[in-house]
This record gives sequence, C-alpha cells and structure tokens, in this order.
Amino acid sequence: MLTITQALVDQIVAHARKDHPDEACGVVAGPAGSDRPERLIPMLNAAMSPTFYEFDSGDLLKLYREMDDRDEEPVVIYHSHTATEAYPSRTDISYANEPGAHYVLVSTADTDGAGEFQFRSFRIVEGEVTEEEVQVIGAY
Repeated sequence: MLTITQALVDQIVAHARKDHPDEACGVVAGPAGSDRPERLIPMLNAAMSPTFYEFDSGDLLKLYREMDDRDEEPVVIYHSHTATEAYPSRTDISYANEPGAHYVLVSTADTDGAGEFQFRSFRIVEGEVTEEEVQVIGAY
C-alpha cells in the first residue's frame, strides 16, 4: 500500500495538468528504507511527448547523486497519461527498474467517467504489475 499526503497528491496532479498535453514525470524521494514519500522532484519529460515520457539522463544522474547525499531513495516514480487510463503501458513496464518504488500514474483524461483525473499506484517487479491501494493522509 502507498501511504502519501494529500499535499503530495495535489502537487503530482498539478504537475500532470501543467504539462498536459505532454506526459509529466517525476520522483518523490524519502528517507532510505522508510517507504515514506516526502520530497517531490518534478522532472522534465525529455521526450516532450503526449504518449511517452523519458527522464533526461543528466538530470536523473544529478537526482540520484543528490538523493544519495541526503540518504534518500526514490519512493514514488510518477508520470501521467494524457489520453488513456492510469495503467502502465508495455513501455512503462519495460522501463520500471526500481523494484522497491511505487509507480504512480495520473491520467488527465476522463476515461472512466470517474472524474477529471485518476491517481493509481502500482508495484512493477520483473515485468509483473500489481495495483496497490493508495491511502491519502493529512500528514505523517
């Protein structure tokens, strides 16, 4: 289960809406070993595409060095889908290389009639996708 604050959910959704119609992407870092997302790092979608996201390799290297210096790890890796539901695509699955991370997808397309966006979390380990419950809280 992903436990995340309402403030972080709001920031991730705002990023997805801001970058629409391109996919947005980013990381939420937290203390190593805590499984607690705390620090949002919005990233630039180097692909600048409405159907694909890609972290800039230089930005990603800088981020991992910074997290290492702060004794943090990527707790949440997020991106948006602009025209499809919030479910990992084959490409998303192939790029999922952090088995301990929660992969959050936000859809800015109302594909299910449930509202203006979907916010879902998945674990992706060795190509296997498992949806998990999201618990949104006020604060830790």
